[in-house]
Amino acid sequence: MFPAMKRIKTVVLGSVAIVGALAALVVGAWIYVASTVEEPPYSLVAEDGPIEIRDYPALVLAEVTRRGDRDTAVRAGFGPLARYIFAKDRSGESIAMTAPVTQTRETSAEPAPETGRTGRSEPGEAWRVRFFMPTGYELEALPRPADEDVTLLSVSAGRRAAIRFSGVATDALLAEKEAVLRAWLAARDLSTEGPATYAYYNDPFTPGPLRRNEVILDIAGS
Repeated sequence: MFPAMKRIKTVVLGSVAIVGALAALVVGAWIYVASTVEEPPYSLVAEDGPIEIRDYPALVLAEVTRRGDRDTAVRAGFGPLARYIFAKDRSGESIAMTAPVTQTRETSAEPAPETGRTGRSEPGEAWRVRFFMPTGYELEALPRPADEDVTLLSVSAGRRAAIRFSGVATDALLAEKEAVLRAWLAARDLSTEGPATYAYYNDPFTPGPLRRNEVILDIAGS
């Protein structure tokens, strides 16, 4: 082999090794960050591949409602919730970030447009966007939000079914996974109540294959 070709081969192999090392570092950093963020506790009742039946305790959370398409609504809801937990517009200490951010269609909302702070109309469906509070926070002891759009509340304990999947959570992918979960439940004579909840565990900069998403349904009578 000619010396020039040897040098080219060495450079190519070195570049491949560097890219591989960087990819490993990115994946390792993502695993570490994901493992340090608290998630709502639950007891596992049943498991079938990506589908789980879970019993959740009562949970304390912060919530805002936003109108628009699904993607627009969750992005609009994230800001005021983040400002609340990080104490950007209120007094007191910050609250640790948790995962996931959840989004549920508000079935009882009026269809008429609302007017936001910008003065522009926001037509479309209403969505409840939520952050769960870390373990140990009582509803009565939480700092009061400065933003009147942010509501603090507690949700009751209950049994829920979830299907876990990766990728960018598009409307089509969420609908596909929701259909799979509903079919799985129907085959086992398990009824649901209320609309589906979409759960997003990662920031928008996380590559699709590394993202964790879920569709969650409340099981009736639980």
